[in-house]
Amino acid sequence: MDTVSLLFIFIALEVFESNWQKNDTLYGLIYNNFLIYQKSIYLYFILHTSFFYTLFLSVYLNNFGFWMSSIIVVKFLDMAFKLSMMKKLEQGSDIKEVMPMDIKMTLFFRYMNVLIYPLSFVFATKLFF
Repeated sequence: MDTVSLLFIFIALEVFESNWQKNDTLYGLIYNNFLIYQKSIYLYFILHTSFFYTLFLSVYLNNFGFWMSSIIVVKFLDMAFKLSMMKKLEQGSDIKEVMPMDIKMTLFFRYMNVLIYPLSFVFATKLFF
């Protein structure tokens, strides 16, 4: 499969991930994650499709350079941070203890991952260079 097609799949997966977590505030985003986490941790992992797709891309393209590795690391840290918050919420902590500040989720902030990760993928694969 050509790299441009892989890029479009990556963008689609990022849009999917942003949409299932979508909310007007950061507390709402965390709450949406927590609802899925409560149903099943396996479902929670399955809905983070772009993380697994990034792992697939690294192996498929045999690309473990700085840019591709940075995507994997940032996505892993994002999931680990969210899982840590979910665990605290599950143990009865208040959301204000877990995340002290509620932030309004603007359109740019909500879809920033759709720009950052695919752009990093373009740099990783030297697609247009």
